[in-house]
Amino acid sequence: MVRSVPTVSYKPRPGEIPTNPGVYRFRDGSGRVLYVGKAKNLRARLSNYFAPLHTLHERTRRMVTTAASVEWTVVATDVDSLQLEYQWIKEFDPPFNVRYRDDKSYPFMAITLADEAPRVIVTRNRRIAGAKYFGPYPKVWAVHDTIDLMIKVFPIRTCSDASYKKAMASGRPCFPGQIGRCGGPCSMKVTIEEHRAMVDDFVAFMAGGDQRFTRELSARMRESAAAMDYEAAAVYRDKLQAIDAVLNKSALVLAPDTDADLFGIAEDELAATVQHFVIRGGRVRGVRATTIEKELDISGGDLVDQVVQRAYGNASSVDIPRQVLVPSMPDDAVELEAWLRERRGKSVTIQVAQRGRKAELMKTAKLNAQQALMLHKTRRTSDYVARSQALTDLQEALDLAEAPLRIECFDVSHLGGTNVVASMVVFEDGLPRKDQYRSFGVAETTDDTDSLYQVLTRRLAYLDRPEENDATELAASVVSPDAEIVTDPDAEVVTSRKRPRFAYRPQLLVVDGGKPQVEAAARALRDAGHEEIALCGIAKRLEEVWLPGEEYPVILPRTSEALYLLQRLRDEAHRFAISHQRKRRRRDIQSVLAEVPGLGEARIKSLLRHFGSVAALKRATPDEIAQLPGVGPKLAAAIHLHLTG
Repeated sequence: MVRSVPTVSYKPRPGEIPTNPGVYRFRDGSGRVLYVGKAKNLRARLSNYFAPLHTLHERTRRMVTTAASVEWTVVATDVDSLQLEYQWIKEFDPPFNVRYRDDKSYPFMAITLADEAPRVIVTRNRRIAGAKYFGPYPKVWAVHDTIDLMIKVFPIRTCSDASYKKAMASGRPCFPGQIGRCGGPCSMKVTIEEHRAMVDDFVAFMAGGDQRFTRELSARMRESAAAMDYEAAAVYRDKLQAIDAVLNKSALVLAPDTDADLFGIAEDELAATVQHFVIRGGRVRGVRATTIEKELDISGGDLVDQVVQRAYGNASSVDIPRQVLVPSMPDDAVELEAWLRERRGKSVTIQVAQRGRKAELMKTAKLNAQQALMLHKTRRTSDYVARSQALTDLQEALDLAEAPLRIECFDVSHLGGTNVVASMVVFEDGLPRKDQYRSFGVAETTDDTDSLYQVLTRRLAYLDRPEENDATELAASVVSPDAEIVTDPDAEVVTSRKRPRFAYRPQLLVVDGGKPQVEAAARALRDAGHEEIALCGIAKRLEEVWLPGEEYPVILPRTSEALYLLQRLRDEAHRFAISHQRKRRRRDIQSVLAEVPGLGEARIKSLLRHFGSVAALKRATPDEIAQLPGVGPKLAAAIHLHLTG
């Protein structure tokens, strides 16, 4: 007899779901759309959601059990499914699809080509009929600076439409024209036709940094100087300087004929940040940053798919470049290219930047995205309202009697079972208290759970000590982050100075890990007689929150401020543990090398700098070691013998 495995009640009957391409929607009991997705084969894709519940990703299970029905629409082609998915996501804003935060409008430079006398303006409106746009720019002042430089070379109209009409009707120059800030027909210096030619040059230069303008101005400057017309030569010189200033603001990063958009992405389990570099004529003409909140766990390719759809869903044909450079290729790259080609009217390729300048630029974009992600997380946990909400949410989610105003988070780090250290970071009122961070050395251990038990036992022992002993030396290996560390033969870490009070009682202990780590921590609390302190663990892969004695984890919404706070705690503990472990490894090998007669501190540093790592130094032959300046054959042989034993 086969035991039935539970799934949701609204699962379609076998054969009901077609195998065609299409788009599907999950709805809750009130009819709200919870999630929109596309598939080349609807039956194959949807069957994944209706697998036994215990096999689903925790957050996918939450979405499926929250929904009350699923519906789908069959389309003719995979490209049609892309378009329909984008339209439905825009229309219904489903809570389980990726959500874009900080999606502010950026300033652009626009030239109103549909006007009789086009003008250059700074605007956030992308729907001006017939306008040509350049950007986006990160700041409004950056656009104004570029315009100020450009009108020195191409003096086109800058005045308002009202000023232009009044000047053309009265025959008197507009006020910006009188002070040399407007070069349109309203300045009474050029005709409409002459002005249109300057506008065309302005657009051509901004579109590709056309080098012909530099060559022409240089030739005219030399001719004027040769004719001893120094005033004209000075005018051309100033224009050349203005062109150089504009070009220097956007250095040449790719080949001069490259028109591309490059997307650098950094992500973790909760969020992602995107740095969109707009490259025209080989130069970065604009940068757009976006933060995305992820509710369901999605792959890197799926995230790229969503980002590309979002970037070009409402874009005009002129805003879609010939190349789209991405960090990883989406599964439906062929369909995305066809969709973009249809919107642009010309060929579009999606490529992964793997080598050369493009790869270097992708690294830069990714680095910017990583910094933006870190800043996004820091700002969320630093905002007073968000912090208060996070502590309240934690209190409710973990069923605490009071908000956890002091939280301590522990993490264990090691290198192949050696140099085991643990970290304790402290957050009070949702903010880090770095002066109260601690590191622990673990001399002997069987695994991470045993290390965690040892460290928590040692930390909890200080809750019961008299207050006057709080500043006395901590036994066996508790060190403050900025204390002097000394290693003795038993690998115990001590410090040479007194520490601040260590007996503050936390309302919540957080451990990095899942059920096994939480159970080890709970055992330490029981043995120490401090079961009144709340405990939870946060698992890295799924960002699940585990409580002691519970069979299933607590799943906090991806947009939860509490989850962001727990994630920041865990990441900070991990960073601090890794940092301390690296210091110990470096100190240990330096101590070993210091035992070699004739090898001083300067030569030790030179050896490690030259070979890059301890492993590389151990693999080196005596002849290779002897190549380092100041290290002779005898000393090299002694170093090799000491390290290889």
